[in-house]
Amino acid sequence: MQTEATAPKPPPAVFDLDDPQLYLNRELSLLEFNRRVLAEAQDPRNPLLERVKFLAITASNMDEFYAKRIGFLSRVEKSDPRTTTVDGLTIGEQMVHVQRLCDEIRREMDRCWVSQLRPALAGKGIRISSFNDLDESARERLSRYFEQSIFPVLTPLVVDPSHPFPFISSGSLSIALVVRHPRTGQERFARIKVPQNRQRFIDAGEGHYLLLEDLIAAHLEMLFPGMDIVSWHTLRVIRSAEIGSPGEDASDLLELIENELRRRRLNEAVYFAFSARIPAAYLELMLEELDLTEDATYATDAPLGLADLFQIGLLPLAELADPPFIPAVPSAFSAITDASSLFATIRERDLLVHHPYESFDSTVVRFIDEAADDPQVLAIKQTLYRTAPDSPILDSLIDAVGRGKQVAVLVELTARFDEANNIEWARKLEDAGVHVAYGNPDEKIHSKICLVVREETNGITLYAHVGTGNYNSATARIYTDFGLFTADPGITNDLLRVFNHLTGYSDHIETSDLLVAPESLRSGIESRIHREIEHARAGRPARVVFKMNALEDFEMTRLLYKASQAGVTVDLLVRGVCRIRPGIPGLSENVRVISVIGRFLEHSRIYRFENAGDPEYYIGSADLMKRNLDGRIEVVTPVRRPELRAHIDDVLETMLADTRQGWQLHDSAWTRDPSVDTPGTHATLLAAAPFS
Repeated sequence: MQTEATAPKPPPAVFDLDDPQLYLNRELSLLEFNRRVLAEAQDPRNPLLERVKFLAITASNMDEFYAKRIGFLSRVEKSDPRTTTVDGLTIGEQMVHVQRLCDEIRREMDRCWVSQLRPALAGKGIRISSFNDLDESARERLSRYFEQSIFPVLTPLVVDPSHPFPFISSGSLSIALVVRHPRTGQERFARIKVPQNRQRFIDAGEGHYLLLEDLIAAHLEMLFPGMDIVSWHTLRVIRSAEIGSPGEDASDLLELIENELRRRRLNEAVYFAFSARIPAAYLELMLEELDLTEDATYATDAPLGLADLFQIGLLPLAELADPPFIPAVPSAFSAITDASSLFATIRERDLLVHHPYESFDSTVVRFIDEAADDPQVLAIKQTLYRTAPDSPILDSLIDAVGRGKQVAVLVELTARFDEANNIEWARKLEDAGVHVAYGNPDEKIHSKICLVVREETNGITLYAHVGTGNYNSATARIYTDFGLFTADPGITNDLLRVFNHLTGYSDHIETSDLLVAPESLRSGIESRIHREIEHARAGRPARVVFKMNALEDFEMTRLLYKASQAGVTVDLLVRGVCRIRPGIPGLSENVRVISVIGRFLEHSRIYRFENAGDPEYYIGSADLMKRNLDGRIEVVTPVRRPELRAHIDDVLETMLADTRQGWQLHDSAWTRDPSVDTPGTHATLLAAAPFS
C-alpha cells in the first residue's frame, strides 16, 4: 500500500511555449501601466499637488496612446483586419478591448478629478470656479483681460453652405456652439478654437482659477454680436501620429521628415471627446466630418484635456508638494579642477553616475563642455535622440567646431514628437560646421553614446560616455538613468566602429565588448540566458535581473519562460509593457515582475547575469522590444569595476524589495499592498512619458 509520502508525483505540466495565451497583450499591458500611474493620483499618501501632476501625466500618456498606438492599430486594421499578434488577438479584437479599457481609465480619471482632487484643492483654498461664481470685481477684471488678451486671438468659424466645416487640429480644445438669428430663427453650428498660447487656468485672485473656455463662453456675445447663443460645448480631437517611412529613396531625409510633419496634422482622427450635453444632430455632423464611429468617442461632463492640470500641479505651494530635490555632485567630479584632471580620472578608473540623484550638468554636460574647451581634444562624436531646445550640450558642440575640432553628431530626426525640435537643431549644427548625419532611415539611432578623441603624450586616447537616457538636461532631473564614463580600450574602440558605421557606409558593425543592435544585442543576451539555464541544470547559481521600460519581444519572453522552467531565478523590473505571466506553476513560478511608479521616471536599462557567481553587468539604451533588438541602433556596455557593480546591485535589490512604490504582477494582474502606509526604501516618482 502506497502512503502519501511514497505515492508517485504527478508529471510536470507540459506547456506549449507558442501558445498565445501565455503572452499578455502589448496594448492592454501599456494601458495597465497608465492605470498604475493614475493610482498615484488617487493615493492620499502623496502630496496633493503631486497627485494633480500624476493625473496630468496620466492624461498626457493617454493622449499619446491614442495618437501612437490606436493610430497604428487603426492603420493595420484597415489594411488587414485579420492580422494577429503573439497573444492571439486580431487587430479588430484588440481595438474592442483597448477602447473599452481606455473608456474605463478615462472614467477613473474624471472621477479622480471631480470627486477627489478638485474638492481636496478647494479644501486647501485652490478653487476651480465658474465665471458667475466670482464676485463682481473679479468678473470685471477678467472681462478686461478677455477683451485685451483673448478676444483678438479668437476666430469664430460658422458652418454653412459658404463656410466649410473647419479643420480641428490634434490635441486642441474647441468650443462648439449653436447660434440662432433672433428674427429668422435660423440656427448655425459654429466652432471656436481655444488658444493654446494662453494659460488654461486663469488666476482670478484669492485662490480662484477659471478655465479659459469658461471665460470665452461667458463672452460669446462679443464673437457673435446680435445672435442668440442656444448652447455651447467643448470638444477635443486626437489624430494619429503615424508618419510615413522614409524608404530607400529618401535622398534628403531632413526635408522628407519636414514634409511628413506638415502632413501629420492632416492625419486621420482616432479619438473624439466632447461635452455630454452636445445635441445629437451636431454630434452626428461631427462624426461624419471626422470619419469616426461612436466607439471612438468619449462623452463627459468633466473638463477635457486634463493634461493641462500640470499648471495647477506646479503652483508654488511647498506645503502641498514634494520637497525640492537637489542632485549631488559625485565626489570624483567635485575634486576635478580642469579638463586634464577630468580625463586623467576617467583614464584611471571607470565612473558611473546615477541621475537625477547625481547631477547631469556636473557630470555629462561637464564632460562634453571640457572636451569642447580642451586644446588636446581633436574630435567629438555623439548621438542625439531627444534634447532640450536650450541644450548646453549643443552649445558646447558648436563651440568645439569654432575651436577647430572635428565634431560629428548623429541626429535622430524621427524621434516621435521631437521631430521638429531635432530638425531645428540639425540645421543649427550644420550651419555651425558640425558634421551632421542621420544614419540609415530604416534604423532609428536610439543609442546614447559620446566619444572624445584626445591627443596625449603616449598618443591618441579615446574617452567615452555610454548612457541609458537622453542627452537632455531637463529630463535628466526627473528620469532615473545611468551613465558610464570610461577609457577602456575595448569599449572605446568598439564605439569608434559604431560611429564609423553610422556616418560611413557598411552593412554590419563588428564589436568585441559592446552589445550592439541590430548586430549582436539579441544574440548576446540570448546566449547569456542560455548560459544561466546550463548553470541551473548543473546546480550552480543561476539568476537574471533585468530592469527595463518594456518586455515586449516574443522570443525573449519565451526564453525567459524556458529559464524559469530550468530553475533560473528571473527577477524583472518592468516599468511599462510586460508580456510575461509570472507565478504559473511549472512555467513561471521562478519569475518575479515588479513595476516601480514614483517621483522619478524609472528609465534606466540594466541586464545582470549571475553566471555561477561570476556575474556580468550591462547598461544601455535598449529595452527587450523587437524594435530595439532588431530595428534600431542600440548600444549596451559592460560595467566591470567592482564598486560600480555593487552600486547597481544596491539599486536593483532596493527596487525589488520596494513595498511603497512597487507593484507586483501576479499572472496577469498588478497588485500593491494597500496596507503599507510608510515610505519604502526606494523613493522614486514618475514624470511625463515619451517612451524612449
